[in-house]
Amino acid sequence: MFQNLDVFRNAMNLARHAGLQQAVSSQNIANADTPGYHALEIPDFAETLKGEMMTQKATRPGHLNGRIADPLPSPSERRDSVDPNGNAVSLETEMVEAVNASRAHNRALSIYRSNLNILRASLGR
Repeated sequence: MFQNLDVFRNAMNLARHAGLQQAVSSQNIANADTPGYHALEIPDFAETLKGEMMTQKATRPGHLNGRIADPLPSPSERRDSVDPNGNAVSLETEMVEAVNASRAHNRALSIYRSNLNILRASLGR
């Protein structure tokens, strides 16, 4: 019945993705006045998850053509308007991204908690 608990893995990946998004937003905000700095962004969690599900999976390091990789995407430069000093950080956009990351993290914790309660109830504890 409980051999495959992917919901916990997905909740953990969502929380890690939200943490990375928060770190990228804070780095962008810290460099808001740095001349020539280009804002960084990461893809949405849904795009990351879709890409992960379409590739082969390795369940152990010896598998051929599969790889055990970090599911977190790497940040890329955001292509937005640039200020006269070459900076491409929008504080309003970064505030929205930080709030979205906080909501995603809270959602991941709620999913984890509710499924843990279901698991405990099914075990009779």
